[in-house]
Amino acid sequence: MPESVAAGQSGREPFGSRLAAAMAARGPLCVGIDPHPGLLADWGLNDDVAGLERFSLTVVEAVATLAAAVKPQVALYERHGSAGMAVLERTLAAASDAGVLSIADAKRGDIGSTMAAYADAWLRDGSALAADSVTLSPYLGFESLRPALDLAAESGRGVFVLALTSNPEGKSVQHVGGSESVARRIAEAAAEENRRYSGTLGSGGRGPLGLGSVGLVVGATIGGALVELGLDLEAVHGPILAPGLGAQGATPADLRATFGAAFPAVLATSSRGILAAGPTIAGLRSATEATRDGLLEG
Repeated sequence: MPESVAAGQSGREPFGSRLAAAMAARGPLCVGIDPHPGLLADWGLNDDVAGLERFSLTVVEAVATLAAAVKPQVALYERHGSAGMAVLERTLAAASDAGVLSIADAKRGDIGSTMAAYADAWLRDGSALAADSVTLSPYLGFESLRPALDLAAESGRGVFVLALTSNPEGKSVQHVGGSESVARRIAEAAAEENRRYSGTLGSGGRGPLGLGSVGLVVGATIGGALVELGLDLEAVHGPILAPGLGAQGATPADLRATFGAAFPAVLATSSRGILAAGPTIAGLRSATEATRDGLLEG
Protein backbone atom coordinates (compact mmCIF):
# COMPACT_ATOMS: atom_id res chain seq x y z
CA MET A 1 0.00 0.00 0.00
CA PRO A 2 1.53 3.36 -0.99
CA GLU A 3 2.32 5.78 1.82
CA SER A 4 -0.23 8.29 0.51
CA VAL A 5 -2.99 5.69 0.59
CA ALA A 6 -2.18 4.67 4.16
CA ALA A 7 -2.19 8.27 5.30
CA GLY A 8 -5.39 8.98 3.44
CA GLN A 9 -7.35 6.12 5.01
CA SER A 10 -6.48 7.02 8.59
CA GLY A 11 -5.85 10.76 8.35
CA ARG A 12 -2.59 10.01 10.16
CA GLU A 13 0.91 10.46 8.80
CA PRO A 14 2.58 7.03 8.44
CA PHE A 15 4.52 5.88 11.48
CA GLY A 16 7.87 5.79 9.66
CA SER A 17 7.53 9.45 8.72
CA ARG A 18 6.45 10.45 12.22
CA LEU A 19 9.31 8.54 13.82
CA ALA A 20 11.87 10.02 11.43
CA ALA A 21 10.65 13.50 12.32
CA ALA A 22 10.81 12.75 16.05
CA MET A 23 14.34 11.35 15.74
CA ALA A 24 15.47 14.41 13.81
CA ALA A 25 13.91 16.78 16.35
CA ARG A 26 14.76 15.01 19.62
CA GLY A 27 17.49 12.51 18.84
CA PRO A 28 17.42 8.73 18.25
CA LEU A 29 16.49 7.64 21.78
CA CYS A 30 13.64 5.44 22.96
CA VAL A 31 13.08 5.20 26.72
CA GLY A 32 11.80 1.85 27.92
CA ILE A 33 9.09 1.92 30.58
CA ASP A 34 9.89 -1.26 32.50
CA PRO A 35 8.15 -1.33 35.90
CA HIS A 36 10.10 -4.26 37.33
CA PRO A 37 9.33 -5.05 40.98
CA GLY A 38 12.89 -4.13 41.93
CA LEU A 39 12.67 -0.73 40.27
CA LEU A 40 9.32 -0.04 41.93
CA ALA A 41 10.95 -0.81 45.27
CA ASP A 42 13.93 1.41 44.46
CA TRP A 43 11.48 4.24 43.80
CA GLY A 44 9.75 3.64 47.14
CA LEU A 45 6.64 2.29 45.43
CA ASN A 46 4.62 -0.80 46.19
CA ASP A 47 4.49 -3.62 43.66
CA ASP A 48 0.81 -3.02 42.99
CA VAL A 49 -1.42 -1.19 40.54
CA ALA A 50 -1.01 2.16 42.29
CA GLY A 51 2.77 1.86 42.19
CA LEU A 52 2.63 0.74 38.56
CA GLU A 53 0.62 3.80 37.55
CA ARG A 54 2.74 6.26 39.52
CA PHE A 55 5.90 4.83 37.97
CA SER A 56 4.57 4.80 34.40
CA LEU A 57 3.05 8.25 34.33
CA THR A 58 6.12 9.76 36.00
CA VAL A 59 8.36 8.36 33.26
CA VAL A 60 6.10 9.72 30.52
CA GLU A 61 6.00 13.15 32.16
CA ALA A 62 9.77 13.23 32.56
CA VAL A 63 10.90 12.09 29.11
CA ALA A 64 8.11 13.01 26.69
CA THR A 65 9.83 16.13 25.38
CA LEU A 66 13.30 14.54 25.29
CA ALA A 67 12.88 11.14 23.62
CA ALA A 68 11.67 10.15 20.18
CA ALA A 69 9.58 7.33 21.67
CA VAL A 70 8.67 5.46 24.83
CA LYS A 71 8.36 1.67 25.00
CA PRO A 72 6.20 0.17 27.74
CA GLN A 73 7.04 -3.49 28.43
CA VAL A 74 3.61 -5.11 28.20
CA ALA A 75 4.45 -8.19 30.29
CA LEU A 76 5.11 -6.03 33.34
CA TYR A 77 1.56 -4.70 33.11
CA GLU A 78 0.01 -8.10 32.35
CA ARG A 79 1.40 -9.49 35.60
CA HIS A 80 -1.02 -7.20 37.45
CA GLY A 81 -4.02 -8.60 35.58
CA SER A 82 -6.82 -6.52 34.10
CA ALA A 83 -6.08 -3.59 36.41
CA GLY A 84 -2.48 -3.56 35.17
CA MET A 85 -3.62 -3.55 31.56
CA ALA A 86 -5.88 -0.60 32.39
CA VAL A 87 -2.77 1.22 33.64
CA LEU A 88 -1.08 0.41 30.33
CA GLU A 89 -4.06 1.94 28.52
CA ARG A 90 -3.69 5.12 30.57
CA THR A 91 0.07 5.15 29.98
CA LEU A 92 -0.38 4.92 26.20
CA ALA A 93 -3.00 7.67 26.36
CA ALA A 94 -0.65 9.85 28.42
CA ALA A 95 2.12 9.36 25.87
CA SER A 96 -0.23 10.38 23.07
CA ASP A 97 -1.39 13.45 25.00
CA ALA A 98 2.24 14.41 25.66
CA GLY A 99 3.15 14.12 21.99
CA VAL A 100 5.68 11.27 22.27
CA LEU A 101 5.43 8.16 20.09
CA SER A 102 4.68 4.84 21.79
CA ILE A 103 5.97 1.35 21.06
CA ALA A 104 4.00 -1.39 22.81
CA ASP A 105 6.60 -4.06 23.53
CA ALA A 106 4.17 -6.97 23.30
CA LYS A 107 6.09 -9.34 20.96
CA ARG A 108 2.84 -10.76 19.60
CA GLY A 109 2.79 -13.49 16.97
CA ASP A 110 0.21 -16.07 15.93
CA ILE A 111 -1.78 -17.20 12.90
CA GLY A 112 -5.06 -16.43 11.21
CA SER A 113 -7.90 -14.97 13.24
CA THR A 114 -5.77 -14.93 16.39
CA MET A 115 -3.15 -12.74 14.75
CA ALA A 116 -5.94 -10.55 13.42
CA ALA A 117 -7.25 -10.17 16.97
CA TYR A 118 -3.81 -9.13 18.23
CA ALA A 119 -3.59 -6.61 15.40
CA ASP A 120 -7.02 -5.29 16.31
CA ALA A 121 -5.97 -4.81 19.94
CA TRP A 122 -2.71 -2.95 19.31
CA LEU A 123 -3.20 -1.20 15.96
CA ARG A 124 -6.88 -0.41 15.42
CA ASP A 125 -8.18 3.12 15.74
CA GLY A 126 -10.46 3.24 18.76
CA SER A 127 -8.82 0.38 20.64
CA ALA A 128 -7.89 1.34 24.19
CA LEU A 129 -4.55 -0.45 23.71
CA ALA A 130 -3.71 1.10 20.34
CA ALA A 131 -0.11 2.31 20.29
CA ASP A 132 1.83 4.06 17.56
CA SER A 133 3.63 0.76 16.96
CA VAL A 134 3.97 -2.73 18.38
CA THR A 135 6.70 -5.38 18.50
CA LEU A 136 5.93 -8.66 16.73
CA SER A 137 7.43 -12.15 16.70
CA PRO A 138 7.71 -13.70 13.19
CA TYR A 139 8.64 -17.22 14.22
CA LEU A 140 5.43 -18.77 12.91
CA GLY A 141 6.52 -17.39 9.54
CA PHE A 142 6.82 -13.74 8.52
CA GLU A 143 3.65 -13.92 6.47
CA SER A 144 1.68 -15.00 9.55
CA LEU A 145 2.02 -11.35 10.59
CA ARG A 146 0.00 -10.19 7.57
CA PRO A 147 -3.06 -9.00 9.55
CA ALA A 148 -0.85 -6.70 11.64
CA LEU A 149 1.24 -5.54 8.67
CA ASP A 150 -1.87 -4.59 6.72
CA LEU A 151 -3.70 -2.93 9.61
CA ALA A 152 -0.60 -0.93 10.54
CA ALA A 153 -0.36 0.36 6.98
CA GLU A 154 -4.06 1.23 6.91
CA SER A 155 -4.00 3.04 10.25
CA GLY A 156 -0.71 4.90 9.83
CA ARG A 157 0.90 2.84 12.59
CA GLY A 158 4.06 0.75 12.62
CA VAL A 159 5.50 -2.60 13.64
CA PHE A 160 8.93 -3.75 14.82
CA VAL A 161 9.62 -7.37 13.91
CA LEU A 162 12.08 -9.40 15.99
CA ALA A 163 15.05 -10.17 13.76
CA LEU A 164 18.34 -10.54 15.61
CA THR A 165 18.19 -10.46 19.39
CA SER A 166 21.16 -10.46 21.72
CA ASN A 167 19.97 -13.16 24.14
CA PRO A 168 22.11 -16.32 23.82
CA GLU A 169 19.07 -18.51 23.12
CA GLY A 170 18.19 -16.47 20.03
CA LYS A 171 21.07 -17.91 18.03
CA SER A 172 19.45 -21.36 18.01
CA VAL A 173 16.73 -20.00 15.72
CA GLN A 174 17.83 -16.69 14.27
CA HIS A 175 21.33 -17.73 13.12
CA VAL A 176 20.25 -20.99 11.51
CA GLY A 177 21.16 -21.10 7.83
CA GLY A 178 24.39 -19.11 7.92
CA SER A 179 24.46 -16.80 4.88
CA GLU A 180 20.77 -17.65 4.34
CA SER A 181 19.88 -17.31 8.00
CA VAL A 182 16.42 -16.95 9.47
CA ALA A 183 17.36 -13.42 10.57
CA ARG A 184 18.42 -12.47 7.05
CA ARG A 185 15.15 -13.74 5.60
CA ILE A 186 13.20 -11.68 8.15
CA ALA A 187 15.19 -8.57 7.23
CA GLU A 188 14.59 -9.17 3.54
CA ALA A 189 10.86 -9.63 4.13
CA ALA A 190 10.74 -6.34 6.05
CA ALA A 191 12.58 -4.61 3.20
CA GLU A 192 9.99 -5.94 0.76
CA GLU A 193 7.19 -4.54 2.91
CA ASN A 194 8.89 -1.14 3.00
CA ARG A 195 9.23 -0.87 -0.76
CA ARG A 196 5.76 0.65 -0.75
CA TYR A 197 7.26 3.68 0.99
CA SER A 198 9.20 6.35 -0.85
CA GLY A 199 12.58 7.86 -0.01
CA THR A 200 15.94 6.54 1.09
CA LEU A 201 18.04 6.92 4.20
CA GLY A 202 19.52 10.37 4.51
CA SER A 203 23.28 10.74 4.65
CA GLY A 204 25.19 11.84 7.70
CA GLY A 205 22.68 10.56 10.21
CA ARG A 206 20.95 13.86 10.99
CA GLY A 207 19.12 14.67 7.76
CA PRO A 208 15.56 13.64 6.87
CA LEU A 209 15.04 9.88 6.83
CA GLY A 210 12.74 8.22 4.34
CA LEU A 211 11.71 5.38 6.64
CA GLY A 212 9.06 2.79 6.02
CA SER A 213 6.83 1.74 8.90
CA VAL A 214 8.03 -1.87 9.14
CA GLY A 215 11.01 -1.87 11.48
CA LEU A 216 13.20 -4.56 12.97
CA VAL A 217 14.33 -5.33 16.50
CA VAL A 218 18.09 -5.89 16.49
CA GLY A 219 19.96 -6.06 19.80
CA ALA A 220 22.55 -3.38 20.45
CA THR A 221 24.92 -6.00 21.89
CA ILE A 222 25.00 -8.45 18.96
CA GLY A 223 28.59 -7.55 18.10
CA GLY A 224 29.67 -8.76 14.65
CA ALA A 225 26.60 -10.89 13.94
CA LEU A 226 25.36 -8.59 11.16
CA VAL A 227 28.56 -9.14 9.20
CA GLU A 228 28.74 -12.85 10.01
CA LEU A 229 25.19 -13.42 8.76
CA GLY A 230 25.34 -10.97 5.85
CA LEU A 231 22.43 -8.78 6.96
CA ASP A 232 22.05 -5.50 5.06
CA LEU A 233 19.98 -3.41 7.45
CA GLU A 234 20.44 -0.25 5.39
CA ALA A 235 18.48 -1.93 2.59
CA VAL A 236 15.49 -2.45 4.91
CA HIS A 237 14.67 1.28 4.78
CA GLY A 238 12.86 0.94 8.08
CA PRO A 239 13.67 1.88 11.66
CA ILE A 240 15.90 -0.39 13.72
CA LEU A 241 14.86 -0.69 17.37
CA ALA A 242 18.07 -1.50 19.25
CA PRO A 243 17.58 -2.45 22.92
CA GLY A 244 20.66 -2.76 25.11
CA LEU A 245 22.03 0.76 25.46
CA GLY A 246 23.29 1.56 28.96
CA ALA A 247 22.66 -1.03 31.66
CA GLN A 248 22.98 -3.96 29.23
CA GLY A 249 26.43 -2.76 28.22
CA ALA A 250 26.17 -1.14 24.79
CA THR A 251 27.66 2.33 24.26
CA PRO A 252 26.96 4.86 21.49
CA ALA A 253 30.32 3.92 19.97
CA ASP A 254 29.26 0.27 19.98
CA LEU A 255 26.07 1.17 18.15
CA ARG A 256 27.93 3.03 15.42
CA ALA A 257 30.39 0.15 15.01
CA THR A 258 27.69 -2.53 15.03
CA PHE A 259 25.20 -0.89 12.67
CA GLY A 260 27.57 0.93 10.34
CA ALA A 261 25.77 2.47 7.38
CA ALA A 262 22.38 1.66 8.94
CA PHE A 263 23.11 3.70 12.07
CA PRO A 264 20.99 6.70 10.92
CA ALA A 265 17.92 4.46 11.15
CA VAL A 266 18.73 3.12 14.64
CA LEU A 267 16.41 4.00 17.51
CA ALA A 268 18.47 3.09 20.56
CA THR A 269 16.59 1.93 23.64
CA SER A 270 17.63 2.49 27.22
CA SER A 271 15.49 1.34 30.12
CA ARG A 272 17.20 0.58 33.42
CA GLY A 273 20.06 2.99 32.77
CA ILE A 274 17.57 5.87 32.75
CA LEU A 275 14.90 4.51 35.10
CA ALA A 276 17.47 3.99 37.87
CA ALA A 277 17.76 7.79 38.05
CA GLY A 278 14.17 8.08 39.33
CA PRO A 279 11.90 8.65 41.08
CA THR A 280 12.32 12.40 40.62
CA ILE A 281 11.39 14.10 37.37
CA ALA A 282 14.68 16.01 37.49
CA GLY A 283 16.73 12.84 37.88
CA LEU A 284 14.97 11.09 35.00
CA ARG A 285 15.29 14.11 32.74
CA SER A 286 18.99 14.47 33.50
CA ALA A 287 19.66 10.80 32.73
CA THR A 288 17.62 10.99 29.53
CA GLU A 289 19.44 14.09 28.33
CA ALA A 290 22.83 12.54 29.05
CA THR A 291 21.93 9.34 27.19
CA ARG A 292 20.50 11.22 24.24
CA ASP A 293 23.48 13.58 24.01
CA GLY A 294 25.83 10.61 24.03
CA LEU A 295 24.05 9.20 21.00
CA LEU A 296 24.22 12.52 19.16
CA GLU A 297 27.89 12.98 19.91
CA GLY A 298 28.78 9.44 18.95
